[in-house]
Amino acid sequence: MRFFPLRLPATAARRRPPELAYAAGERPPAASLLLLAAQHAGTTMAFIAYVLVAARLAGLDRLGTQAMVAMTLLGMALCTALQAWGGRVGSGALLVHMPNPFMIPFVAALVAAHGPGGVASAALVYGVVALGMAPLVRHLRPLFPPTVVGVVICMGGMALVSTSVRQMLNVGAGQWQVDGASALVGGATLAAIVLLSVWGGRRLRLMALLAAMALGVLIAAALGRLEGGQALAGVPLVDLPRISRPVIRLDAGMLVALCLVAVLSHLDTLGSVIMLDKMDNADWKRADMQAIAGGIKANGIGDLVVGMLGAFPTATCSANIALAYATRSTARVIGLATAALLALVAFLPQLTLALTLIPEPVLGAVGLYAAGFLIVSGMELIVSRAMDSRTIFAVGLSLAAGVALMEMPQLAQQLPEGLRFLLGNPFVVTGILVIALNLLFRLGTAQRASAALDAASPALHADIVSFVEARGAAWGARRSAVQVAALAAVEAAEAIAGGGRHVTGIRGSFDEFNLDLELLHSGAPLPLAGAQAAPPVAADLLEGDDGALDAALAQVSGRLLHHLADRVGSGETDGQSWLRLHFQH
Repeated sequence: MRFFPLRLPATAARRRPPELAYAAGERPPAASLLLLAAQHAGTTMAFIAYVLVAARLAGLDRLGTQAMVAMTLLGMALCTALQAWGGRVGSGALLVHMPNPFMIPFVAALVAAHGPGGVASAALVYGVVALGMAPLVRHLRPLFPPTVVGVVICMGGMALVSTSVRQMLNVGAGQWQVDGASALVGGATLAAIVLLSVWGGRRLRLMALLAAMALGVLIAAALGRLEGGQALAGVPLVDLPRISRPVIRLDAGMLVALCLVAVLSHLDTLGSVIMLDKMDNADWKRADMQAIAGGIKANGIGDLVVGMLGAFPTATCSANIALAYATRSTARVIGLATAALLALVAFLPQLTLALTLIPEPVLGAVGLYAAGFLIVSGMELIVSRAMDSRTIFAVGLSLAAGVALMEMPQLAQQLPEGLRFLLGNPFVVTGILVIALNLLFRLGTAQRASAALDAASPALHADIVSFVEARGAAWGARRSAVQVAALAAVEAAEAIAGGGRHVTGIRGSFDEFNLDLELLHSGAPLPLAGAQAAPPVAADLLEGDDGALDAALAQVSGRLLHHLADRVGSGETDGQSWLRLHFQH
């Protein structure tokens, strides 16, 4: 039986990583598809707890809470389906949505003031910001390089640690007495996730998270820690979601705070698309800005449509990204199947409520696994770029500020009440600070540079490498691109010297998409053989003169330079000969 026979919009061509069980464009068998979709749906539905927290803070009654939960599930389903579908709307990736935890205080305040329809105000701002950002994301690439995105992702993981550990150990605020039963449940769940993900066979990895959560629930039930089942009796089996009449009322302070949180939330979407793209592309080099724009647009459209009917704003779920990594499955059809299950559950209140009764230690174990995955993924993005002192300060100070606020939340109490929503959140503070510092440290950093070289110096090659590495770090170029560019520049200097010429200088430029180097030299422009030129014949070299040998060496250098650089050229301008190396970035 084949599910989803529709032809999905095409995505960018990529080389499939060998460790994946099911890549983005592949379709798992029906049994595996349902199993994977059930895990993704179950994982993200556990975070319905965020909606319950906001409803509790707002004093919403049971019927109002149930209506918000049902509409939020529909919003999660719509956003997830749009993401998986791709094309003009959506990233074309397995990105599952969950209630956005950073919107809890805003939604609670709006619902407390204006009733269930007040959430429409947050949804309107959230959706409009997304739709405004999506067409501009291509031009915002220099503003959000991998270093900035990596810091936000890393801080998002670090922010999960404290809450997840407290849930696992049943440790409340100001309390340090570990509950043994909770520690057993959470520890067994986390151990099962790791064991099945690392040492399990292909089928076991596909069900790692679901099996681990089931084990945790069974242990909790055996220990008498499974509570709340009696609440299911008063809830109907099937029910239509109740629509709330939208109420649009915002003061200036709330509007500004919502806009900033929306921008950072969509920056998190940017990071999520990058992580899935890296997982699905063995030759990943740079962010796919078209997919990112589609991902942000899908988030905005889904939340705007359903949010106006009373749904809680959503965000991409990091736990589901960790699940995709654990199961080695990034197939887009899994997202469509997950969306179908989420939409179905929206009409089954008993099942929705049952999922919210999953023991906290189990949720804490899932959160801790996701935190570890996010922290390491963020670090990988950070170090993927060459770094100088400016970048080190931007990354270090931003993370330090976030950690300080996590360790000393009382600092936020000194702020005016209107800013506590915004600057009391470590994730938000880190995101704002790393963006600001990245822009600040770019001041005074020229995108073009040059240096004189002494061909007679024994340190010529070291001077060339130092120039390329120093400028690459200042520009924030990819570390791998800088290393290849340095190697190519040294080989170009050798080719120039082999023809009796002398290197006199080096120039470089960078614009986030292109890295260019020019070696200036004496004499006539260096003739370069094309990358497809036929190699010299050994017999001809033995019988020829020195000129034939020099020509052969120049041909070898030309072939090597064409292999290292994306484009190679030579010429003369105003009497100055140059050899140009171009690298796509």
